[in-house]
Amino acid sequence: MSLPRNSQPPDSRPLLALTPGNFLFPGAVNTLVLTEGADRALIVDTGLDESHARKLLRAMQQSGLIPAAILNTHSHADHHGGNAFILRRFPGLSVYAPPTEAAIIRYPLLEPLYLYGALPPRELRSKFLLAPVSPAQPLDAGTHTLGGVSVELSNVPGHAVEMFAVRRGGLLYAADALFGPDALARHPLTFCVDSAAQKASAAGLLALAGVELEGVELEGVELEGVELEGVELTVPGHGDPTPDLRALVQVNLDSLERTTAAVLNACQAGAATTDELLARVCEGLGVQMGNAGAVVLNRSVVAAHLTELLAAGQAELRVRNNRMLFGLPG
Repeated sequence: MSLPRNSQPPDSRPLLALTPGNFLFPGAVNTLVLTEGADRALIVDTGLDESHARKLLRAMQQSGLIPAAILNTHSHADHHGGNAFILRRFPGLSVYAPPTEAAIIRYPLLEPLYLYGALPPRELRSKFLLAPVSPAQPLDAGTHTLGGVSVELSNVPGHAVEMFAVRRGGLLYAADALFGPDALARHPLTFCVDSAAQKASAAGLLALAGVELEGVELEGVELEGVELEGVELTVPGHGDPTPDLRALVQVNLDSLERTTAAVLNACQAGAATTDELLARVCEGLGVQMGNAGAVVLNRSVVAAHLTELLAAGQAELRVRNNRMLFGLPG
């Protein structure tokens, strides 16, 4: 049943106008609503679940907008968990995502499967790791018109195997290539599957925006897609919009380097398994994990930084007594 246009439930919140034709629906995960001046809109990331999607559609209705298509920047459940509810209301919508991510959105069991390493137990099948199925179509980086809305997509891998940053004029939606400072403070073990690529993507966004970052080596950093020169406002996947892309990139790189250092410090305490290193890292960073989902996510973070350290020759992998151990070389 549709709500009257002048009726606003107590928990409703409006779309926030960012730049002409570009709106933000803020939440634990940010959603962008993009238009070309008509009443049809492209939704970029749909949030964790039905609750977020329901409030999003209500806000769009209050602004006189209807969904024309969905773009998921990557396949983590908190960015596409709202797809199913929106598709029930608008069953003809097309859904787009980077190729690898589209496969996971179509077969979402793959997310807890790759995190756990086998068929996941019940504790790892919550909405935070296992979103409903939706029919995502693979899309490559570049300039596209989706649901009548033109967007420029750049590959920013690292947080996920593939991920898009979305550009419209002076607005950049960085997705989870960048996190807001508060989100980084709450989650010092920022999730990534490839920490080296996450650092390169963050620094590369800044380089392509025509900004120099002191102390960061940008030589050879290239992001497939479109140039980002002239970015005036950046929206991270989690956190507030900011006009200061330089500061946002710097705080993310600092956080990632702290994690790399924490993993290296854990290795210095003696060769250990990934799980043992995770416990050392959590102790060092003051992280307390209270559920299985947190453990598998943070274990992946430590594994990603171990891979980076191995590639740099700062750590070594050995197999001893039926255990895979990571420690210092030599």
